[in-house]
Amino acid sequence: MDTEHEYRPVYQTSLVDPADFWSAAAQGIEWDVEPQQIVDAADKRSARWFPDARLNTCVNALDRHVRAGTVDQGGHADQSALIYVSAMTNTTTVFTYAELLDKVAEFAGAMRDLGVVAGDRVVIYLPMIPEAVIAMLACARIGAVHSVVFGGFAAPELAARIDDAEPVLIVTASGGLEPNRRVDYPPIVLAALDLAETASVRTVLVKQRPEFTTIEFPTALPATDVLPASEQTVAARWVDWDVCVEGVAPADPVSVAATDPLYILYTSGTTGKPKGVVRDNGGHAVALTWSMRNIYDVGPGQVFWAASDVGWVVGHSYIVYAPLLVGATTVLYEGKPVGTPDAGAFWRIVDEHDVRVLFTAPTALRAIRRADPDATAAHRHDLSRLRALFCAGERLDPATFDWASNTLLADHPDTPVVDHWWQTETGWPICADPLGVQELPVKSGSTSVPVPGYRLRVLDANGNAVPTGTEGNIVIGLPLPPGCLTGLWRDRDRFIRSYLSAFPGHYVTGDSGYFDEDGYLYVLGRSDDVINIAGHRLSAGSIEAAIAGHEAVAECAVIGMPDELKGSLPLAYVVLKQGVEIDQRQLRTELDERVRAQIGAIATLHDSIIVTGLPKTRSGKILRKTIRQLTAGEHVETPPTIEDPHVLTALADRILANPPLGNNTPSPNPDSDPVSPTP
Repeated sequence: MDTEHEYRPVYQTSLVDPADFWSAAAQGIEWDVEPQQIVDAADKRSARWFPDARLNTCVNALDRHVRAGTVDQGGHADQSALIYVSAMTNTTTVFTYAELLDKVAEFAGAMRDLGVVAGDRVVIYLPMIPEAVIAMLACARIGAVHSVVFGGFAAPELAARIDDAEPVLIVTASGGLEPNRRVDYPPIVLAALDLAETASVRTVLVKQRPEFTTIEFPTALPATDVLPASEQTVAARWVDWDVCVEGVAPADPVSVAATDPLYILYTSGTTGKPKGVVRDNGGHAVALTWSMRNIYDVGPGQVFWAASDVGWVVGHSYIVYAPLLVGATTVLYEGKPVGTPDAGAFWRIVDEHDVRVLFTAPTALRAIRRADPDATAAHRHDLSRLRALFCAGERLDPATFDWASNTLLADHPDTPVVDHWWQTETGWPICADPLGVQELPVKSGSTSVPVPGYRLRVLDANGNAVPTGTEGNIVIGLPLPPGCLTGLWRDRDRFIRSYLSAFPGHYVTGDSGYFDEDGYLYVLGRSDDVINIAGHRLSAGSIEAAIAGHEAVAECAVIGMPDELKGSLPLAYVVLKQGVEIDQRQLRTELDERVRAQIGAIATLHDSIIVTGLPKTRSGKILRKTIRQLTAGEHVETPPTIEDPHVLTALADRILANPPLGNNTPSPNPDSDPVSPTP
């Protein structure tokens, strides 16, 4: 094999001469001003990639492909850009590159006419409909900074993001569709505006969906007793998407600096306050373009499907931007892996639309496996054109890996199942099997090898490299490659404190793991207090805040516990206020309702366990790691910093009497026996 297409030489080149490596990668992008300087690493903690260059991300995703003409002429104007498949409405809509560009330019013109200019922030709170993709690309077109908020988040979470980003515009819809329910979005937005402290929002733009009752917008939604309208809420003008775009002149693209922000995406922090990860334009475009060709082995005209949500980083990177940057076709799916209508939904789409690469979460595969253990539904479809099945968002456990490899793809042994690892902060894979460079053997339980550009190390608590096979803290040597976060929105101190201070010269991933003798990385789990639920990182602190607001609760600690379907579920240990008497089944129900209302349904509690006290350090910090170890049945040495060892003993006895892991169900059964009385 040509050494230029072998993994090891490519990886070494990316570390030894990153400027030359990324200069070559930058040739895959159309620049308004070509980069003369590839990286400015004067501040090594936050390197600036292509600092003297200018471009427009929307032009790279759409315009240049349309400008090149039809497929026969060497362009992609008449090629499918976006395939929208809705299991909820039983419809499929295909947009060519030319059609998608028209829609994006039109909506960008509507935002321009609403006064949105380059640098303004726009919050996008939409379900999985084409307008979500259109709105994101339209923001990129005029240089506005979008901040997409997952449609499952409740009003307090939306309000926190509004306060931090200070958007001038919110783009939403009349609602989102779930298999057994419909979620009205305008009341959530209205409540969030009422909770938010900022008065930055001038306009709320709503896409009316035919499945919902049409809403009339005089100036604002009518106030109700449940959702009182504050002055801030009334000040925001509510307008209809279709009315707003009618007759509008399409917007021309605005050239921005490569280092200008493209978007802010909020991820949970251990303190409960979401962190606004900032992604730039230039490094993002270069890294994602490189990744499509070299990691996923996908190029122009091929269909790529990331079965995620646009509210998460996977949706940003691999539903919206990366496939379009390389002239591929992307799939936008509104539905579930099972139940819409059955466990064959994914495989039907792969077959019908000639999907080359499917990217999904292990949670989805576990749900399909539970519903269809023999993959009977999958075998009704032709999966022979599927190049690879990629997984990310959480660890792909060996049992699910074996099922996917040996049952699901039993007839297609040349189709690898690849577990790869990355984060909201990095925006693209840190470790993977780089199929477009060299397909490497896959190892069950491993996320394969470091991706070119990432200098990975595993360190002990003192910052020393650990031996092969030894677990430690996974870190990335600075500077980070292009496409990674450039900081946290308006909070540089927190950026440094959260990611760069623990191990000088390194970015701290917050995950632990080890390298094997072949250089394969095994990621074992989070080393902080963020709970990974079905690939969604949620702050234990924010869940604790919701629980602690209950009038009967004095304090609580939330940890993640293993769950067969979702990877982890939050488990709450609750201390009641003195003298409080409450039915424990009732308390469990009320706490679960509070978490759902304030965080979202994704954060459903596994259980709530009443205890007499929580182990703490002398400074008052709750010993969550110790609680996790006790819950898992591990032997725990009494921490030297503990305030009261008797509390630890009581907690251990409580867990021993009623082990939470003894019944590993996805969620508590409301008809089961109530929690045992506190000892």
